[in-house]
Amino acid sequence: MMDQNRALLQFIDRSPSPWHVCENLAQRLSAAGYTELYEPQAWDLRPVGRYFVRRGGSSLLAFRMPEGALTGFLMTAAHSDSPSFQLKWEGESLSAGIYTRLGVEKYGGMLCAPWLDRPLSVAGRAVLRDGDKLRTQLVNIDRDLLLIPSVAIHMDRSANDGKKYDVNVDMLPLLGDEHAQGELRRLVAESLDAEPEEILSADLRLYPRTPGTIWGARKEYIAAPRLDDLQCVFACMEGFLAAREQEALAPVICVFDNEEIGSGTKQGADSGFLEDSLARICRSAGAEFTRCLAESFMVSADNAHAVHPNHPEYADRTDRPRMNGGVVIKFNAAQKYSTDAVSAAVFEEICRRAGVPVQHYANRPDLPGGSTLGHISTAHVSVDTVDIGLAQLAMHSCYETAGAEDTAWLIRAIRAYYECALSRGPDGITL
Repeated sequence: MMDQNRALLQFIDRSPSPWHVCENLAQRLSAAGYTELYEPQAWDLRPVGRYFVRRGGSSLLAFRMPEGALTGFLMTAAHSDSPSFQLKWEGESLSAGIYTRLGVEKYGGMLCAPWLDRPLSVAGRAVLRDGDKLRTQLVNIDRDLLLIPSVAIHMDRSANDGKKYDVNVDMLPLLGDEHAQGELRRLVAESLDAEPEEILSADLRLYPRTPGTIWGARKEYIAAPRLDDLQCVFACMEGFLAAREQEALAPVICVFDNEEIGSGTKQGADSGFLEDSLARICRSAGAEFTRCLAESFMVSADNAHAVHPNHPEYADRTDRPRMNGGVVIKFNAAQKYSTDAVSAAVFEEICRRAGVPVQHYANRPDLPGGSTLGHISTAHVSVDTVDIGLAQLAMHSCYETAGAEDTAWLIRAIRAYYECALSRGPDGITL
């Protein structure tokens, strides 16, 4: 269990942006014998072949072809992005004549206060001119570079009475003194071993430099940036790679970007990425797409709220997941979570057979939560779907907490899911 947590924290540390997430997954898949496919090219898929494809550099889909005739898909979905601040590439400004600040915009709905007074840096991707080509390259300025300073209590006596943060004022990161004007472009170029004038544009996000840790009286908790949703990304990938080969069902893992801003992008869950990819797999295998979808299932994996130690009243009276309590199945009457009685029963039975504990979660009725990948992706690929996650605290903080036992539980559950022989008939579902 501790080895898995250490591997998770290393994965998070190496993944400061969605583009790094997918690059690290691609390297892991390549090392396991998977071949990268490219959307503009023809796909020549072979039985028992292992493949992955990326879109936008920040979303990835991997799959294995079955040994026999393709009859359906066993899918998981998680997301590569987390709430952060998007850097304005041309957004440097001078404050009080002595401070160089960077302009930012909010990406997703985050807790602002935890970003204050801690070392930060920037990561993402840049587009460079390379002769007659435009080349995209990952960026990570791997050192303490920025900080967003609080206002002293002496100057803001109401700071502890509730604070509304103006992103355009309160959350601008400090880069340096007045001599730091123009330094960001130079530092990015230096990290890329390029000249500043070669950089045409960049997608850069702030990220906290505080590393993940295992903590608690009995080391029962983990804390790290981006646990939502990299804990699920990591566990789904580990379960996917560990699962045995299937005779007729193709295992698929989807890691989408832009969940935190609604998924409505070319690489989000509300795009054609999954549908397009599944259709191409079916064509290559000589299988009928609609029949394969009717025999398919999806697990949408995105973390859930644990009951809070200081505010248990925010949890529902009965559905109150705890950290280290196992996998959480999420329900919502308005189908913000796509779980229904059938999909819940299927996944809970898989977990029971695997010896994985299961909890249930629903929002307190007067405190509606956000949506996630399941109901968005099933609008394009209509299959039975269960929304699950792992219980955590401080969701959408830049430093979150989860249970040290739960990553291992989810890996085991996802492996068992990918190994199940799910089929449907007039008499019901067989596992």
